[in-house]
Amino acid sequence: MHNRLAVHANRLFNSMMTKHMLILGLGYTGARLAEAMRTTDWRVTGVKRKPNRPDMLAFDDSHNVRDHIYSADYIISSVPPNREGHDPVLSLYGDAIAASPARWVGYLSSTGVYGDTGGAWVDESAPVGLGRRTARADADRTWQGLRKDMRIFRLPGIYGPGRSALERVQQGKAHRIDLEGQIFSRVHVDDIITAVTKSFDSPAGVYNIADDLPCSHNQIIEYACALLGMKPPPYQTLDTAEISPQARAFYAENRRVANGKAKRLLGWRPRYPDFHNGLKSCMVS
Repeated sequence: MHNRLAVHANRLFNSMMTKHMLILGLGYTGARLAEAMRTTDWRVTGVKRKPNRPDMLAFDDSHNVRDHIYSADYIISSVPPNREGHDPVLSLYGDAIAASPARWVGYLSSTGVYGDTGGAWVDESAPVGLGRRTARADADRTWQGLRKDMRIFRLPGIYGPGRSALERVQQGKAHRIDLEGQIFSRVHVDDIITAVTKSFDSPAGVYNIADDLPCSHNQIIEYACALLGMKPPPYQTLDTAEISPQARAFYAENRRVANGKAKRLLGWRPRYPDFHNGLKSCMVS
């Protein structure tokens, strides 16, 4: 009890000084969010398996992570389910997050929870758990039920500086797959960060965060090649292309992700509404 009171006292002191965000998972998007928040007056604590700076905690350092969960003003998890299909954050810290006095809690989910829609548009009212990502859908539902003030951000393919079609083309890893009518959505990493910050003073709920122009993967590769002045790779079938089982599963689904709810309720607009200006920005980043 004394320790818990000390944590709350520390939280009160810190809230008078600066806002404190706890980011569970510092992958590509989590690390980009941490970097963006640190450029403001926010105090950011990251949690990862192997911390490499003083303001990071080890994922399995349960005592310190729980203390930060109770003391943080804002908490977000970007950790996906593991290979066994379990969300490690929910398993280890779900009870603490549910009881935390944090003013805001968010979770980065995936539009893969919708499964295949045959290329049709899909919004947040659609059923989930019908596709290949059943573990992600289970985690999505559990996070929704964890607290009444949850913000769930469902994300399609994420790209940005250092992680885009440009790098795949330059490394000779890009493919053009001959699949007529195959459509995907995507989102620039910085537009995810904007959506997260816009939600701080907006209603809780589930939000699709995607750009305005779903298109084929081939169009992305062709435009990246044009920007780099390189010849596009030849068309291949799924059987002849040397792609991973994960990438093959990616091509088994086809959908357009609607982002109207985020625009209406968050006041969010993508800075990179299509892949043209998104990839151009990656060229100069």
